Amino acid sequence: MKKKDFLLSLEEIVEVDPNTLTGSEDLEELEGWDSLGVVGFIAMIDENFEITLPARKISNCRTVDDLVALLGTKVST
Repeated sequence: MKKKDFLLSLEEIVEVDPNTLTGSEDLEELEGWDSLGVVGFIAMIDENFEITLPARKISNCRTVDDLVALLGTKVST
């Protein structure tokens, strides 16, 4: 998956306008990054990548780019 497509999917989950996320955003500042946002993120990566990430790894993320980094080579530029 391209990073642009990942960001578009995440924008839907956290309910921000399309093409607004760049990666440097602080997750705590995104209004939609709450428990439902995390569940939506987990569902999205399960559906698109068929992987399950430990909750601890997700909770350690501070920025959108940290979430991208969790997926390693599965998200390309």
